[in-house]
Amino acid sequence: MNQPFTFTVALADETATTQLMADLALLIGAGDVITLSGDLGAGKTAAARAMIRYLAGDDELEVPSPTFTLAQSYELPSFPLVHADLYRINDPGELEEIGLSPLPEGVVVLIEWPERAEAMMPEDRIDIALSHRPALGSAARTAEITGYGKAAAQVMRLKALREFLDGARHLDDKRMRMAGDASTRSYARLIRDDGVYILMNAPKRPDGAAIYDGKSYSAAVHLAEDVKPFVAIANGLRAHGISAPAIHHADLDAGFLITEDFGQEVFIEGTPPRPIAERYQAATDMLAALHGQALPESLPLLPHHGYNIPVFDTEALLIEVGLMPEWYLPDRDAVPSDTLREQFVAMWRYLLAKPAAAPRTWVLRDFHSPNLIWLDGRDGIRKVGVIDFQDAVLGPAAYDLVSLLQDARIDVPEPLELAMLTRYMKARMLAEPGFDPAGFAELYAVMSAQRNTRLLGTFARLNRRDGKPHYLKHQPRIWTYLSRSLAHPTLAPLREWYAAHVPPPQT
Repeated sequence: MNQPFTFTVALADETATTQLMADLALLIGAGDVITLSGDLGAGKTAAARAMIRYLAGDDELEVPSPTFTLAQSYELPSFPLVHADLYRINDPGELEEIGLSPLPEGVVVLIEWPERAEAMMPEDRIDIALSHRPALGSAARTAEITGYGKAAAQVMRLKALREFLDGARHLDDKRMRMAGDASTRSYARLIRDDGVYILMNAPKRPDGAAIYDGKSYSAAVHLAEDVKPFVAIANGLRAHGISAPAIHHADLDAGFLITEDFGQEVFIEGTPPRPIAERYQAATDMLAALHGQALPESLPLLPHHGYNIPVFDTEALLIEVGLMPEWYLPDRDAVPSDTLREQFVAMWRYLLAKPAAAPRTWVLRDFHSPNLIWLDGRDGIRKVGVIDFQDAVLGPAAYDLVSLLQDARIDVPEPLELAMLTRYMKARMLAEPGFDPAGFAELYAVMSAQRNTRLLGTFARLNRRDGKPHYLKHQPRIWTYLSRSLAHPTLAPLREWYAAHVPPPQT
């Protein structure tokens, strides 16, 4: 079992407590247990309230002390949370009556007065012991933070995060929660008098099982396993006239960054959300301009160190589409036989010879509305602010255009998709007389089929393996995009195979 890890924080006032709890909130997830101990009036409820308000993104949220209700539940954007107060517990057996024995799964649990049922506390937990510091003022506190079991690593990371913020002179900033994504990364806005910044917490990606020729899935498909690719690609994009966030402070080994904040002007509007045509035009022009440049395959990262952009090779593309028979088909009660799997791989290997033979450029990989910010104060293609590009690879130019025009999270009308595809090809033909529009349209269809096949499997996996069912709502949209691309004559054999063996998603 891991040895406990403890460090101590001096808290001058309630604002400092709020900042500490926001930092901890950046590092926790469903299933974590945090206990708050200390005498009456030590600030346990204030600390719990600060974390709940931060996670809710609402500084005014009513968070009553659960002294009399014993447990209070909150449905927060990232995960459900239970806030419990055991002060009135006389027997640890009473925890069962209030739903805390066993502890609920898939939630964060905040427990005040854990010593009232010490034997019932889990081995893996974070304890925050608060005590008064009257010599420093009536509001001053000391927080002794201890990670037990697996939570020791979280407390070590919290200490490292606080040291990083202190060294960057951002420790006293106000924190504001930002929505996360499907990765292990988390984000916060840091707000102070001279502006707003983004804090990125990007822990090293766990390797996972070595089930793809001795590699984990992330390694096999060339997903970034630490923060270094983000820094290298960000600097490379800016050097080539693309608006990527400036990196102000970095701890590349720990995976902490403080970057430029592009704001919150997005590329979609309305309910349900729909594309803003003018902004999609600018994003299309940006891709055409980027793809028309001679781009390096290696980028500087540190003095005497470089970053080699991985190639989006056929094996990686095959592993990605393989998520569909592995995860999506079982969800639809259509588990394929070994023969069908062999047919599937053979068809895809043949089709993927086309992108393998195409000229390579930078493929940012998730170039779609959640990762695009509108920068109205800039000119031309620099109005398109790009984020979340750490998984960039070298591959066919058509891939990012598919990501943009067949957005998995919003409906892109087919007339707009076709107009932007035409706009892109005209821009490329104007700049490059040898550009082949028919060949590009074929590549666009192949990469559309590849990406959307992968997404069917990815979202099924996020549901079943990671407990994130909300991604399933996007599958019907993905199916629509997939059907569009399968209409291309080159994909006729694949279209027939899918019609025979791949049921549509549930609606």
